Amino acid sequence: MFAVKIGFGRAAASQRQYAHRMLNRNLHSAKFHNPPQAYLSYPRAARFKSTAPAVPKSGHIEEGPNESLLFIDNIFPLRLSFLLCLTNLPFFTDPEKILQRILKQLHDDQRIPAADPINIAERALPDSISLSVKQILPRLKEGGAYAKLLHDSKISPPDIESALQEYLEKTSPKPWFNPFRSVGSHLVRGRPWLEDLQRYPSQKLRVEFLPTGPGAEAAELSEETLYTLFRTYGKLGDIKPQPTGSKDLPKYATLYYGNIRDAIMAKNCMHGFVLPESEGGGKSGTVLKMVYEKRTKARFLRDWIMNHPRIVIPIVAAIVASVTVAIFDPVRTFFIKSHITHTFHLTENKVYSWFRSQLTRANEILLFKRHEGESAGMSVVWDDRRGDIEQIRTWLMETADTFIVVQGPRGSGKRELVLDEALKGRRNTLHIDCKPIQEARGDSSTIFAAAREVGYRPIFSWMNTFSSMIDLAAQGTIGTKTGFSETLDSQLQKIWQNTTNALKQLALEGRSKDDKDSELGDDEYLEAHPERRPVVVIDNFLHKSQESNLVYDKISEWAASLTTGNVAHVIFLTNDVSFSKSLSKALPDRVFRQVSLGDCSPEVAKRFVVNHLNADADEGSQGEKKSPPSESRQDLGELDGCIDILGGRLTDLEFLARRIKTGETPNKAVQQIIDQSASEILKMYILDIGTSSSNGSSRSWTPEQAWLLIKSLARTPSLRYNELLLSDTFKSSDGALLALEQFELITIVSQNGRPHSIKPGKPVYQAAFKQLVADRVLKARLDLAVLTQLIGIETKGIDKAEAELALLGGLPGQPREVKSRVMWLLAKMQASQGKVEGWEKEGKALKEVLAKEY
Repeated sequence: MFAVKIGFGRAAASQRQYAHRMLNRNLHSAKFHNPPQAYLSYPRAARFKSTAPAVPKSGHIEEGPNESLLFIDNIFPLRLSFLLCLTNLPFFTDPEKILQRILKQLHDDQRIPAADPINIAERALPDSISLSVKQILPRLKEGGAYAKLLHDSKISPPDIESALQEYLEKTSPKPWFNPFRSVGSHLVRGRPWLEDLQRYPSQKLRVEFLPTGPGAEAAELSEETLYTLFRTYGKLGDIKPQPTGSKDLPKYATLYYGNIRDAIMAKNCMHGFVLPESEGGGKSGTVLKMVYEKRTKARFLRDWIMNHPRIVIPIVAAIVASVTVAIFDPVRTFFIKSHITHTFHLTENKVYSWFRSQLTRANEILLFKRHEGESAGMSVVWDDRRGDIEQIRTWLMETADTFIVVQGPRGSGKRELVLDEALKGRRNTLHIDCKPIQEARGDSSTIFAAAREVGYRPIFSWMNTFSSMIDLAAQGTIGTKTGFSETLDSQLQKIWQNTTNALKQLALEGRSKDDKDSELGDDEYLEAHPERRPVVVIDNFLHKSQESNLVYDKISEWAASLTTGNVAHVIFLTNDVSFSKSLSKALPDRVFRQVSLGDCSPEVAKRFVVNHLNADADEGSQGEKKSPPSESRQDLGELDGCIDILGGRLTDLEFLARRIKTGETPNKAVQQIIDQSASEILKMYILDIGTSSSNGSSRSWTPEQAWLLIKSLARTPSLRYNELLLSDTFKSSDGALLALEQFELITIVSQNGRPHSIKPGKPVYQAAFKQLVADRVLKARLDLAVLTQLIGIETKGIDKAEAELALLGGLPGQPREVKSRVMWLLAKMQASQGKVEGWEKEGKALKEVLAKEY
């Protein structure tokens, strides 16, 4: 064994230098037979050397004669203890060994001595005592190290401890990682156990009282005795003995230190200490065994939350909703405003518009050219409807808080009239198409479609299903819903409310304090300046309203709040003539401003087609324009007769013009339009194909009712509404007629607020009806179905009459008062029987047609 005496003054310094050289020589020549992790040798300082035996596998440090064990605290950061958890990883089987190597390299590096933990231990030992350090055993997870010292027999271990305490109070060495606490050192009085278990320091110590040997008894120490033993190592927060009546063995007490470093010092110095009888340890003494315990934190708040879900969950839902509104609502309002003002639309970009105009001028792209032709054709229609356009513009300049309704059949140009003409040049316009919203399937799809129409984003429509699942689980747990999920009604309400905020902000943009009416409030300002209000155009209103009215009810209520609050003007575009029933619920005390669009007059329709044809006249190679098609084509004389058949529906006229452009004659083009319309009528109203509507419900009319209308309108362009209700097929019920009007087979004309007459849904349908009736096989089949239905109706009437006659015949005495009733029933039966016989003859002839013709 190699040891060094530490002297005093210059002799001691030279002695240390000599020892340093000798230590280096021994380190290079000696063969160590012990694992290096059991000790650390640091050749820089002569005091810190060791060739002592390694710590046994038992984990206890044995002390020889004239040897004392000190525990030096605060030389390693406690935060390094988490690195010891790397033992669970495959490539870090011994992280403590790796850390020790790092510390040794740090000690050998002369450039950073302040970062070396062993330098800190050097400064903790005074030069005034003749000591030699045999072994340094670092305890990384406890932030300290054991130092085994060899000293003169004349010096007692308590003297060494008192000298160390006095020296540390004067010098107060502090490590770089903890400049607020100096290094501490105490004599180890017990028998420390150097374990490498995953037990980490804590401010709470469990002190167990064990006997010194088999058959002996341990004393249960009092609080005063424990305080005397452990107060030396730091401020005690509390001492708790074992609960009264507890049968746990061994007996124990719990110590609470205010500082974790004090608990570490107490545990390492007193573990295994034997308290003699003289100090209260019983007849044979008591061994103190110590272990760290995790200090349980007060969890009353968490427990209260877990035990009161009926209160906590709704509060959490309210907080989540409030935070969501505070964070996302401004973002959503911004995106809605950008959608209304077309901020991020490419077509509104000036650079894109310039390139597009240059490309159009250079190449005459077909797309733009066709658009010019369509514009030239529509200009004729706009000239004819100039009064309606100006009327809408005038209404938008007035302060009246009511709706503007533009009603007309499909294909009459409602959208183009409003968006392209009446609102031309108006920046803040919002176009909402009800068709994708109404046709969406499921709440999430409906919410997403509504949000997309107004630019409401971000939208988490999938969260509605997820929240419903949470609500369902909470209802099964606590018996009530949490309120996390929202209904379709509330979700739509949030979308419309954000849109209202965006519209109001746009209406108030540009308002300055220098304005003459700056003293007015926001509502008064908007009422005084109707020209500043944005315009909301609600297109396809009441589309498929027979399926569900929830969406339209919410839109109507929202539109009413916009108009009555002077936030925006609202224009409804609808094909439904019964729009007033739905809108009157939202504004019951207002009269709507209405523009009814019908078909164009024959003169305007002809000019529309001719302008379409002439708009694409190309220039010759020398710049001379070719003659327009209206002058060069010889078959345009047929145009007048064709327009009489098609009427003034813009979609049909545009279809006709495009077919004529392809080289077809007007008569052939019209015949193709008639054939296509006849096929659509058969598919949609007569045949079994698509007999159910898109939502799965059955039709509101029968094929026999639709055929009766087709056959009647093929003979005459108009039917009396009430006369039709007298027929047995409709049975005085107008539900089927209203449904057929919704699906545009017919148009019901009103006069003085009541239904007056019935006309085809489109002018071309008149010709299509005639073509269908001219088909002998189709007519025979459907007429036979109508006759069968009529025969069934009359047969039921006969059965009822027979039953009543049987009842009257059973009366006693045959009273003369029932004679007139009997005669009436007999006459009715005779008339019904005559009808049945006549219909059967007709049906026989129809069956012959079906049997002979294809």
